[in-house]
Amino acid sequence: MPAEPRPIEPPHYPIIYVRGYAATMREIEETVGTPYMGFNLGSTKVRQGHAEDRPVRFIFESPLIRLMKDEDYIDAYRDGDFVSRGQRVDSRSVWIFRYYEQDSKSFGDGEKDPIESYAEDLAKFILRVREQVCLGDDEELEKFKVYLVAHSMGGLICRTYLQNVARGEEHYVDKVFTYATPHGGIEMMGVNAPDLGALDKMHVRNFNRAYMRKYLKLPPGARVTSLDDAFSPNRFFCFVGTDYKDYGAFLGLSKRAAGPTSDGLVMMKNAVVDEAPRAFAHRSHSGPFGIVNSEEGYQNLRRFLFGQVRIDALLAVDEITLPRAVRNKKAEGKKIRARYNIDTCAKVRGGGCYLSERRVRNESAIRKRYEDLVEERKPAYLFSGFLLQSAKTSTSDTALAFAIEIAIEVPLFEVDEKFWLDEHFEGETLLNETVTLHLRWRHGGKTTVRSGLRTRVGSGHAAKRVALAGPDEQGRMRFEIPLGFEKGLKNPPRPGFRGRLLLTASPWNT
Repeated sequence: MPAEPRPIEPPHYPIIYVRGYAATMREIEETVGTPYMGFNLGSTKVRQGHAEDRPVRFIFESPLIRLMKDEDYIDAYRDGDFVSRGQRVDSRSVWIFRYYEQDSKSFGDGEKDPIESYAEDLAKFILRVREQVCLGDDEELEKFKVYLVAHSMGGLICRTYLQNVARGEEHYVDKVFTYATPHGGIEMMGVNAPDLGALDKMHVRNFNRAYMRKYLKLPPGARVTSLDDAFSPNRFFCFVGTDYKDYGAFLGLSKRAAGPTSDGLVMMKNAVVDEAPRAFAHRSHSGPFGIVNSEEGYQNLRRFLFGQVRIDALLAVDEITLPRAVRNKKAEGKKIRARYNIDTCAKVRGGGCYLSERRVRNESAIRKRYEDLVEERKPAYLFSGFLLQSAKTSTSDTALAFAIEIAIEVPLFEVDEKFWLDEHFEGETLLNETVTLHLRWRHGGKTTVRSGLRTRVGSGHAAKRVALAGPDEQGRMRFEIPLGFEKGLKNPPRPGFRGRLLLTASPWNT
């Protein structure tokens, strides 16, 4: 702990954690009985060791402790409560927004409040943090910002604050990071959560899209996943879980009702806000394999808050060749249908985990129609990630090194709405490639990128200089990596793939 509270030095602003939903009064009492509301939860899981048949532990201490170790943060508790008003608190501090206390029988009236009430209290809480971090210092007051980090319904409270309570006013929020928040509501077996009015003692209506539009103050016709110009989506990161099998809430019923392409409670498509950067992890909504107590979640959180470079990745298709028989049927005017599964994973060198992971085997792959990829030429969004110089593991190389794995499956074709099984094997690969990238980012200087393909030079090597376009007025630089068979090949593979990995590198925290 520092001897004296440190002044604000961007990008290290105070962090406020906002926990998720508690369904029953018993869960509320359990929640208010814990100091850090889940932000202190870690996990110890098994990894395969080098010795044959001998697993080893992987201990993740929790986001709270890792922020203390890696970024020198402290918590805001002293002597059994928050630091008393009138005392200055370090700018690198973590605060827990304990909004359920007013609902508990221990500290409140034993009645659940509407989500707008929590958002109003969040506004007051932010002002308290500002008061104690700045303590009347005009220079500090001018620099003051906070980061909001939220799990599940906590992200909806943050949005209600930004889109309802603080709309049009100064709100002091610099960035928002959400874990598994149902930004698009919660669906069970395809049915949106109901709004039962006065009968809804557990406030399940908070996840009903019609009710959400009311407390988010969205105009008629607006998507419930819209921030509606109340906050920049570029500074709002959505971390999405994809493991529905390990979620054990509600006696295991929720994971069966939510099913694949969910985290056991929230569908992947509903866990993001429009136009925001996002990444994916094979983690469940909560529990021992939960998304908050995961190395993947922490690595994305740390890089989003403190990183220097943002990376956005898309996949563009230039050509997909069909099996000869399918191609001939298409030439005859037959209707051809196919959906392609795209695996995509991203990792940094020495990171020990994937920053983003979507796979067929985890039932979370990107699925795209043939018409969208080939005829409409719509690039497929893969993920967004952030690179952090201080998290580099190599001391001998100045490059920020990362790799992107991409695999595309041969689909099950339909010809005139009937399955076509000739001349190909469903599930074989059109593409299976790992792209290694070494980025040397120099603000105002000469940024360079080198790349390498696993199928040509092996894993981890990046010797080929990549042509960069830019920077544009926002400092963004664009580049692309050709994938698949070569253009103009006389006899391309059938089925086969030719396309490009499209990447944008943008300055972050500048």
